[in-house]
Amino acid sequence: MEQISIPRPKYMVFKCEQSSPPGMPKPSCVNPQTQNLFNHLAQQVMLRGLMGPVQIIRTSCLGRCQQGPVMYVASDNGNYMYVELTPEKIDRIIEEHFIAGNPVEEYLIDKQLWTDPE
Repeated sequence: MEQISIPRPKYMVFKCEQSSPPGMPKPSCVNPQTQNLFNHLAQQVMLRGLMGPVQIIRTSCLGRCQQGPVMYVASDNGNYMYVELTPEKIDRIIEEHFIAGNPVEEYLIDKQLWTDPE
């Protein structure tokens, strides 16, 4: 039987879906105001025909709780951490980064909080 070749995604997108229990001292990427961001991201990627080239993955904490909601984008052209996400920011990231190939600089984590690995 011949195996079907599936192309490697151009972008691997890890969307933090961590929800801290009530009373926890650190903020959470998922709360009542942000609980639909993953679905918004997935729907917009699907509507633009990007499923496949853009692989979206739900993940737990990415360690940048103070800047949440966050998502990490890995590609051959670099790794990016987008912070303080909203539906509007996600739409712009899809258009400018995933479609046009230009990261949206003003939505990226501050370089002081995102240093190179040691």
